[in-house]
Amino acid sequence: MAKQIIQTEQAPAAIGPYSQAVRAGDTVYLSGQIPLIPDTGELVTGDIQLQARQVFNNLAAVAEAAGGGLGEIVKLNIFLTDLAHFPLVNEVMAETFAEPYPARAAIGVAALPKGAEIEMDAIMVLDADN
Repeated sequence: MAKQIIQTEQAPAAIGPYSQAVRAGDTVYLSGQIPLIPDTGELVTGDIQLQARQVFNNLAAVAEAAGGGLGEIVKLNIFLTDLAHFPLVNEVMAETFAEPYPARAAIGVAALPKGAEIEMDAIMVLDADN
């Protein structure tokens, strides 16, 4: 099975030796996104809900570049430097996704790239026609 590299300028460029996403068959593996603003490369800081919204915007841009959208995400991983933010991120997730929700893990971590407080990666499954 051939793999297809997904890249879009609508999401932050990779900050290391990795791709924004890789498609293998009908499955797309979206790399971790932190709350970087694609146009400026600046990190959204402060309000964790604003940060989460930026991360979802970045994931959505990559998902769209791969031919899908957030509705096709089947697995979402959320990494937080402060698990006290978990309920606030849940509120943003509930605004962003409709039922049935994707499977999810929320993991507390000591640190994230560029000093971010939140990062998310995802797995998306597309219809065979996409």
